[in-house]
Amino acid sequence: MFARPLLASLIALALLPAPAQAQDAADMAELLRQRLAERLKDKPDAKPEAKADTKAAAPKAAPKKKPEGAAHGTAHWGYTGEGAPERWAELSPEFRTCATGTRQSPTAPREGIRVDLEKIDFAYRPSRFSVLDNGHTIQVNVAPGNTLGVMGRRFELQQFHFHKPSEERINGKLFDMVAHLVHRDAEGKLAVVAVLLERGSAQPLVQTIWNNLPLEKGEDLPAPGNIDLNQLLPEDRAYFTYMGSLTTPPCSEGVLWMVMRQPVQISNDQLNIFGRLYPMNARPLQAGSGRLIKESLGP
Repeated sequence: MFARPLLASLIALALLPAPAQAQDAADMAELLRQRLAERLKDKPDAKPEAKADTKAAAPKAAPKKKPEGAAHGTAHWGYTGEGAPERWAELSPEFRTCATGTRQSPTAPREGIRVDLEKIDFAYRPSRFSVLDNGHTIQVNVAPGNTLGVMGRRFELQQFHFHKPSEERINGKLFDMVAHLVHRDAEGKLAVVAVLLERGSAQPLVQTIWNNLPLEKGEDLPAPGNIDLNQLLPEDRAYFTYMGSLTTPPCSEGVLWMVMRQPVQISNDQLNIFGRLYPMNARPLQAGSGRLIKESLGP
């Protein structure tokens, strides 16, 4: 600070004679300029103003879309590609039985024990129905009231559907198609009747179903009129029976199977209609695993 020395110099200047005062005033002004310059020199430099960023902000990257099915981490099951039968167990924990089960279906009834099997008591009647393309097959849902009796239990028909080619083989023979008639008893246990279909004459009940095919997958289309499942059964009611599983995921076991030994005929045109929708929707044969297979007596 130089305020006090400057004040003393001004008082001394005022006491001098006029000519001396003029000279000293000039000297004093010079001294003040020097002091002011030194003081300004000692002050810290001011920070430069921040310049506005003229560069446009980089746009944020759009989030990547997950591929279809990624949300669930599993592929949809089917009969080819990533969802093929050999990979069903990998698609979901619920499908593990497809690989670990010991009573899996289909199996090939071969060298069954021929015994006097009880006749299946079919109690089918004309019933209302609807047709559904569920994305895996053509399924026919039938009104309540159609039952069968076997082994002291009665099972009610829930639905029936088709596979091409047949999933079952009789003595090594593969058939053109098969119809699976799925029944359930009061305890929730399942019994499936397999009716083998081979190329020949037209099958009236199958034609009725094809006439009522829905235009869209997932649409359960009520059909006019009735169907009578007795028309789908062979004349010879001899059969093979064994314990197996569902032939589609989750491959649940404990299913009673009854495979009719005599095939039913279906026309070439009827086969082709289904084949255009589902060229192949059959699970490969599964290991017999030493299970007992019984067969009706007779030729």
